[in-house]
Amino acid sequence: MRMRLELLPLTVSDVDRSIVFYRDVVGFDLDHDVSPGNGMRVVQLTPPGSACSIAFGTGMGSSAPVSNIHLVVDDLEATRSTLVARGLDVTEIHDMGGVRYAFFSDPDANSWALQEIPPGASL
Repeated sequence: MRMRLELLPLTVSDVDRSIVFYRDVVGFDLDHDVSPGNGMRVVQLTPPGSACSIAFGTGMGSSAPVSNIHLVVDDLEATRSTLVARGLDVTEIHDMGGVRYAFFSDPDANSWALQEIPPGASL
């Protein structure tokens, strides 16, 4: 059996603000922004190089914020520096036994972990 996680729905309060946040600040690619009718709007964005996307919009239902979504990166310092330069509040880097993290949240309290697993790290 093969399974792939390819879409993570998020609840947001302002669709346009969230597009700007994820596309312009975090650097995700905007894949779709469609309004199929009946007041529904579906937006999908994908982190560069990822097979998993996020989706949000209107008329899609709502839920609590999602916590601790992991974005695995090759170079945590460079990624963090880029995001901070774009105005994102990212924590300092924390080493947790060879695996390193930095954290941020979107405007709707969905929280993210930037994770770097150095080559040879024992997990």
